[in-house]
Formats: sequence, structure tokens, C-alpha cells
Amino acid sequence: MAKIFCVANQKGGVGKTTTTVNLAAGLAKIGQRVLMVDLDPQGNATMGSGVDKRALELSVYDVLLESASVKEAAVLSDKCGYWVLGANRELAGAEVELVALEQRDKRLKAALAQADGDYDFVLIDCPPSLSMLTLNGLCSAHGVIVPMQCEYFALEGLTDLVNTIKQVHANLNADLQIIGLLRVMFDPRITLQQQVSEQLKDHFGDKVFDTMIPRNVRLAEAPSYGLPGVVFDPSAKGSQAFVEFAQEMVARVQRMGAPKVQAKLASGA
Repeated sequence: MAKIFCVANQKGGVGKTTTTVNLAAGLAKIGQRVLMVDLDPQGNATMGSGVDKRALELSVYDVLLESASVKEAAVLSDKCGYWVLGANRELAGAEVELVALEQRDKRLKAALAQADGDYDFVLIDCPPSLSMLTLNGLCSAHGVIVPMQCEYFALEGLTDLVNTIKQVHANLNADLQIIGLLRVMFDPRITLQQQVSEQLKDHFGDKVFDTMIPRNVRLAEAPSYGLPGVVFDPSAKGSQAFVEFAQEMVARVQRMGAPKVQAKLASGA
């Protein structure tokens, strides 16, 4: 049974896409079968996984409108080692088209249920807004991973997100919970970041992942090469942190009473 996680934050520019593609690559590196679903019409996670969004024959748009299955639309990124259900500009139109359809917020959930046995992890990159697309992601997920920078405004954005998750949990998806908060672009030299990090720990306790992703030039350069940092430069500090995070993620899923997921290093990795 696949564990499905949304990577979400209603604040833009916090590293959602970077987190999604690097966690996917990190999980693939330690032997997991991973599907990355791009729900953002910008298609950055698709391009950042080594898949050309302009050349997609089928995309997540077709899956949401039920004209293709996940199996038909997903493509394997050979360089990254995980499957990609890509997005492109077509997806922007899905917002309008979904409004008139039945079960509009459960389309993705139904599609992923059919592919349940094919993957260990499904990671969904959500757009930075509470749209019909984000709602589809939240309705299909077992939990939410929240990447956040340790800055004051990030705390305010987090309050909004927690309220949204509570509403979806109460009305649409009883399985939904916050799996954990991931501190990204972390610079220990900045006192404010250390203070916010401590506040997060005090308030959310063990919901805060132990792994911290440092601010790292190689992670920032990787998207321009169409690759996650984990694949682009495996020796970079940021890449190593994401592989650590992948291992922590597998351990946390096992503690949640999920099906046994074997975390063994892929041969030669």
C-alpha cells in the first residue's frame, strides 16, 4: 500500500518543489518505489525531475478529467529513478473544468487508488494556494509535509495552513494529518533562524523533523540542469541532508503503523 504525502505550504517560495523532487530522489536512492505528482500548472517539479513538460503526451490534467489512468500518464525519469505524473499549462484550465464535475475534489484520490500497489511512496507537489488542485492533493493524502523557512512571516503562513488542514480533515479526508515540518534553507549563523527553529520545536514538538536542509548553492543550481540536487551533486551538503531526510521519512512512516517499508540502500548508491 502506497503512503501518499502532500508537500504543501500556502506561502510561495518556501522550497516546496525543491523538497518534493529531492525527497523523491532521496527515497528512490534508498530503494523505494516513488511516484511524484506535479499539481502545479507551472510544471516546475516535472522539469526539475528531468522530464520535459512540453513533450508530455499525457499529464495529471488527463488523470483528473478521467481520460487517462495514472499508469498510462506516469513516465519514468531514468536519471532520477522515480516515476513522474507531470503537469504543464493545460492544468491551469482544469480548475475551471473541475468545478462543474461530480466528485471534483476526489478525482486524484480515485486515480491513485487504482495504482496503489505500484508504489511505496506518492509525493504530491501542491501549488502555493488553496485551489481545487490543492484540495485534490489534500483529499488524496495520508499526511502533509510542510517545508518552511525559519523566518517570522513563515510562522504566520503556517497558522493558515494548519487551519486549512483541520478543515479538510473534518470535512473531506479523515486520514489527513501533519506528518512533519521540515526546516529548509537553514543558516545556523542567523540568530533569528535559530530562535524561530526553537519556537517551532517548542510548539510542535516531535512534529518537527530532526533533519534540517541547509541553504546550499548546489541545490539552487540543480533545477537549471533539470535535475534534483540529490542526483545533480550527491556529495553536496544539501543533497546529503535530503537523503538523511528520506531515511527519517521511512522511519516515521513505519512508526505510524504503515505497511513495512524496507529502507535498504540501492545497490551501488
